[in-house]
Amino acid sequence: MSLPPIRRSITVSWDVAAAFQRFTQDFGKWWPAATHSVGGECVARIVFECRVGGLIFEEHVDGRRFGWGRVLEFEPPRRVKFTWHPSRDAATAQDVELTFTPDALGTRVELVSDKWERWGKNAQRARKGYDLGWRYILNTCAGRRTAAMVLLDGVACVLRAVEWLRGGTSASIARAEGELPRGAQR
Repeated sequence: MSLPPIRRSITVSWDVAAAFQRFTQDFGKWWPAATHSVGGECVARIVFECRVGGLIFEEHVDGRRFGWGRVLEFEPPRRVKFTWHPSRDAATAQDVELTFTPDALGTRVELVSDKWERWGKNAQRARKGYDLGWRYILNTCAGRRTAAMVLLDGVACVLRAVEWLRGGTSASIARAEGELPRGAQR
């Protein structure tokens, strides 16, 4: 089954170089790790290695790292493409591409997320969630809070409560796939 890509965009007041740096180099500074990670409160840092072949991962306070993706193309300050599979096997990864284009108001950031068929039987449901999720992420990167984001934060609180009932963060981490072997870590 082939699903259409997700397409999201946002315009920010920064110039192209600053917008590119914010998304890539500063990724760990703005990413909402408390709600959008494997480890929640156990996350010490989020890393986006700014080079082709670089890893995107979360590192927990105990030193374990969980892969989220790998940088496929890195063309500062105009374009970056990476795989995306937080807490899943890399074989199920989507491809995510962002382009940064000058705009009269600053920079237009466009995101395309595709290759949903790799996800398997839950691809359609996952795509629906990511359709909202990528909008949330772009707004977070831009430093914007919308009414929809407040609603999604409420949903995240409910999901954290459900996770607690399923054994808490430790159980969530135990169920996660994609822990990086020590040799893959720098």
